Amino acid sequence: MLPVLVIIFYLLAVICIGAWSKRRVANQNAFFVANRRGTTLLITGSLLATAVGGSATVGMAGLGFSQGLTGAWWLLVGSIGLLLLGFFFAKKVRNTALYTLPELVGKQYDDRVCLAASTLIVIAWVGVVAGQIVAAGKILSILGVSSLASVMIIFTVVVVIYAILGGQISILYTDVFQAVILFGGIFVALALVFSRVGGLNGLKTSLPSIYFSFPLSSEFSWKMLMHLLILVGATYVVGPDIYTRLFCARSGHVARKSAFLGALLVLPLAFAIILIGMGARVLYPEIPAEQAFPQVINGIAPPGFAGLIFAALLAALMSSADTCLLSQSIILTEDIFKRFFPLLSDEKTILLTRFSIVMLGFMSLCLALALKEVISALLFAYTIFTCGLVVPVVAGFYKQKLRVTSQGALVALIGGGAVGLLGKIPCFDIPLKEDLGLIGFVVSGILLFGISFITGRESSG
Repeated sequence: MLPVLVIIFYLLAVICIGAWSKRRVANQNAFFVANRRGTTLLITGSLLATAVGGSATVGMAGLGFSQGLTGAWWLLVGSIGLLLLGFFFAKKVRNTALYTLPELVGKQYDDRVCLAASTLIVIAWVGVVAGQIVAAGKILSILGVSSLASVMIIFTVVVVIYAILGGQISILYTDVFQAVILFGGIFVALALVFSRVGGLNGLKTSLPSIYFSFPLSSEFSWKMLMHLLILVGATYVVGPDIYTRLFCARSGHVARKSAFLGALLVLPLAFAIILIGMGARVLYPEIPAEQAFPQVINGIAPPGFAGLIFAALLAALMSSADTCLLSQSIILTEDIFKRFFPLLSDEKTILLTRFSIVMLGFMSLCLALALKEVISALLFAYTIFTCGLVVPVVAGFYKQKLRVTSQGALVALIGGGAVGLLGKIPCFDIPLKEDLGLIGFVVSGILLFGISFITGRESSG
């Protein structure tokens, strides 16, 4: 009962912070980008809390449980992505002083590409939020207080209320606090696991040697690593939730420095989470893989301490869910709805964004109830997004040198996204279905440069 009380207290505290932040939301700029006053501490903490969500707790511990150290690549590719972001794009993104990723795409190309990008992101990021909802359900249902579905519904309601109240201001300030709790909770959990299994040597004695193969193993090939690098890692280089954080930074220098620090801090977390999953394989070999993390905490931690660690996990999930949900909603309002109603006041824009949060939260909950797996939900989103948008956005930063055109970007976005989507529709059984994520990424590049070459020649002729 004590862990449940700690978790309830934490959720109520978060909602109170959101209510306090609501008083500071005087205009659209405050609600969307926290008045662009984010310091290095705030932006780094928010990037970290956003990156380490359900995939990096429940999902990654499940990968550690089932495949060992190679499961760390799920988050390590994110660190690589953040490094690339810091070196090449973070400063450029912040200096545009925009609100959303589709706005940036519109500046690179034209309004048609902006609208297509907005639609793709809103659809794809339903899967990202769904992944956090599923993870929260698996964490809390282990306590036996309610069914998996009921817990997912409660979590969704809390996230929606929190995002509605304070917008980016509430999210930025609480993300730093949540990132600290998250770090502490994960490493305390690792210490508890090591005390039960006999440390790293105990794991080596108890598990097959394949669990310690790295960077590859007989169960994790170069092809699988390439899938993760492109389909997951690329979302850290170009991602609506990541770019929203950068837009909140007070300067391009802060945005760049925060990306580097986020990449560095992700590394120890990746291996800590994987080792916890491997420990769960020793302690509870019969449980489902994605129950590894919550089962370990519930089984070996003292009740009050378990509540704190569960609160740390919820902190990660809430950070990712509310950031993604708010990013989606801002895109839906600013880049789609306001295209048809351009004269909306700040007050009505914020009201419409809050309505979008409720609507998209409900859609994410429905997908979560249908999929019921963290990694499946996230790969659904990442594949569609990466195949459609990453190549055009990266090329758009060097548009003049690469001679890419708006027509090429539009066709690449639609064509690549469609190929990626085909690979994630369960009822379609087609050749090379498992490889359509990588194929869609390549198709996007071919279409971008092929159509740009043709349309460029036509315009010059």
